[in-house]
Amino acid sequence: MLTDARHTDLPAPDALARELSARLEDFQSIAWTASTGSTNADLLARARAGAGTWLLGTHLQQTGRGRAGRPWQNRSGAALMFSCAFPVRMPASRLPALSPLAGMAACEALRSLAGGAPVLCVKWPNDIQWHDAKLAGVLVETTRDPAVPGGYAVVIGMGVNLRDADTLSQALGRPVADWTLVAEQAGGAAAAAADIVSAVARAWQAAVREFETGGFAAFQRRYAAVDALKGREVNVIDQGAVLFSGTADGLSDDGRLYIQTASERVPVSVGEISIRPTAALAGNRS
Repeated sequence: MLTDARHTDLPAPDALARELSARLEDFQSIAWTASTGSTNADLLARARAGAGTWLLGTHLQQTGRGRAGRPWQNRSGAALMFSCAFPVRMPASRLPALSPLAGMAACEALRSLAGGAPVLCVKWPNDIQWHDAKLAGVLVETTRDPAVPGGYAVVIGMGVNLRDADTLSQALGRPVADWTLVAEQAGGAAAAAADIVSAVARAWQAAVREFETGGFAAFQRRYAAVDALKGREVNVIDQGAVLFSGTADGLSDDGRLYIQTASERVPVSVGEISIRPTAALAGNRS
């Protein structure tokens, strides 16, 4: 984990919390800390005593996790790390589709801040990429709401790189993007931290509410517009081994990724998706 408590260009935690509270008036609780273990874990622990609509962010996350439990690497001020909790009522079978839903909503919000940049896309289930370089990771977790029969608390966390793309690319051995790069190439000024957080939080809130009543089928067209994998040759990997390969072919109505193999169209719900290198992408595998 890259940790550094040096000066940050982010507003002070209290000031950022006040700015977000003014923008997100229908959130019941908004807080921002200098440091915590994991914003997702903090909100999940709170939600187990009764869910609410909350936002928690931090300048430095000590034990954050990405997909497959990988640690989220960061230093203070180099990334925006925050989580939102939303109470929902829906069948348990619908919960897995919240992951691509959250990625789609966050990508749409970031596109709106980057002038609609079409090269901001989602790599299923919810990594947000600038071209083929990862810009942000999203993690969705749920827990039962003890106060509501059939109710759950949905906690959605995101870490979006603000700077350090070159350093992270070298450390991780794969392409990484940051918001400074996005803003420069999109031809605009970098959005303020409160702009990014409030736009994403509102997008998640609206998407979760619509999903609660209509499921993922209603989002198929919107997801297709941000899909980074459609038509690309990919490998499906589990525990380091390639299970099978094929062409990514959109999502099912329950949020699974379709892979068209030589013999069948397979819906995938677990595993890592690796874009297969081509001559044009050699050395830029994501």
